[in-house]
Amino acid sequence: MRTSSSPSSARYYKCAQQRETWFSLQYLNRTVGEEEDREGEMDDKKKRKKDENAKSDDKVTLKKEIGLLSACAIIIGNIIGSGIFISPKGVLEHAGSVGLSLIVWVCGGGICALGSLCYAELGVTIPKSGGDYSYVTEIFGGLVGFLLLWSAVLIMYPTTLAVIALTFSNYVLQPAFQNCLPPFIATRLLATICVLFLTWVNCSSVRWATRIQDIFTVGKLLALVLIIVVGLVQIFKGHYDALRPSVAFEFSQDPSFGQIALAFLQASFAYSGWNFLNYVTEEVVEPRKYDGTDTTGSANLPLAIYISIPLVTLVYTMTNIAYFTSMTPEELLASNAVAVTFGEKLLGMFSWVMPISVALSTFGGINGYLFTSSRLCFSGAREGHLPYLLAMIHLKNCTPIPALLVCCFATVLIMCIGETHNLINYVSFINYLSYGVTIAGLLYLRKKRPNLARPIKVNLLVPITYLIFWALLLFCSLYSEPVVCGLGMVIMLTGVPVYFVGVHWKDKPKWIYILLERLTYLGQKLCYVVFPQADSSETEPLTAKAID
Repeated sequence: MRTSSSPSSARYYKCAQQRETWFSLQYLNRTVGEEEDREGEMDDKKKRKKDENAKSDDKVTLKKEIGLLSACAIIIGNIIGSGIFISPKGVLEHAGSVGLSLIVWVCGGGICALGSLCYAELGVTIPKSGGDYSYVTEIFGGLVGFLLLWSAVLIMYPTTLAVIALTFSNYVLQPAFQNCLPPFIATRLLATICVLFLTWVNCSSVRWATRIQDIFTVGKLLALVLIIVVGLVQIFKGHYDALRPSVAFEFSQDPSFGQIALAFLQASFAYSGWNFLNYVTEEVVEPRKYDGTDTTGSANLPLAIYISIPLVTLVYTMTNIAYFTSMTPEELLASNAVAVTFGEKLLGMFSWVMPISVALSTFGGINGYLFTSSRLCFSGAREGHLPYLLAMIHLKNCTPIPALLVCCFATVLIMCIGETHNLINYVSFINYLSYGVTIAGLLYLRKKRPNLARPIKVNLLVPITYLIFWALLLFCSLYSEPVVCGLGMVIMLTGVPVYFVGVHWKDKPKWIYILLERLTYLGQKLCYVVFPQADSSETEPLTAKAID
């Protein structure tokens, strides 16, 4: 349920917004005047070129520069990170046999496909950036949305970014420290440099960021294709003893429902990121085609999902098959770096390709997580759940610089703390919880607003099947790891008092509003940012009001 403010606080908030708009206009007038003076020194040819560009870019808003290829790259690039090089060991350990572990990998991709179909419907029905947070806020109201936002911004995404960045630095430095672990300071320094560099790229241009994502997505796919090709060569040579049915289903332990659920959790970690395109919906070119009557046209948002999820599932399954052509189950379980062990056994003098491939994969993963998590901060600030400065974009580059800087700072801070893997365990429960709450919102939206225009409408069996699997998975998680799941829930619930003090409480003292206003104005001058102009044509036909 959305909360409403008192008349006095509403009047003050309106006045504060008007003052903020006046400050923005004054600042823009000064900067625009300075630019006009500089333009007087340009020759006529450059002036004409500038005028032509101005006609197409006259609005200060998020630019739609993510085409179908870049959309697929964002999904694939966020899914394929360090998980495929780490999770095979955990999946095999809990599955107990090679055959069952391969079934888990295929079914894990199928479950992600079900979830992505639900997110495709939500993405074209509520075409806002922000993913889970935007949908849950629109459907269930501010408190539930804020709790998801709080846990994601505070811990989930900065911690994940920190772990991926540290994985990148470890693999880059490993060749220089072959007989020992890389120094603590060296890994943190290189990881920090990597995060800072990619933050600068994302602040400078959406096009640059998506090009990096395209290139490194292709690079990581080529690395996995190399593993798959080498594995197929091994199969043609007859080296597939571990894959024979009589051997593949020899269990090292009695299979149990709990252990199979834990194997799915390990696979789900490798598949995480399948919903990230929904965080940048407003920057996707033609995310949906809708003219009020025809809803049959193709749309880049669902089309990218339909292409990417099956492709990743195929690549993951074939990669695991390739692993078992060169390693016995015992060797795979004993390895701390499966891909590196695979390279050492089959690639000989070219075994160095594997550490480099993992480094490239994680570099692209950092860029993808940074790109999408900053849009989550942007969406939260636009809804009034975070400081309004985070909802502003650069006047020229149209990138959310304040949100990017916050994500960068939080990531570097968590890297300096040291131990991040325990935090990942705590918040993984929150991640799966958010998926289920979001898809449950789809069913609630179907019941509450049945006549809402839906360019894509999945069969009800899809969300129901996903929620059944999700409930079983969370139940097994709670049963197997009650402390970890409990701490994850505590982290999320700490956002309740923050919400009521920071968001729900409207009659704050006047000096708080004045202080925030001055800090926002200072941030505008430092980052050269303003509020984006709304593109109402994208959202008005489908989302007129939030659900009470």
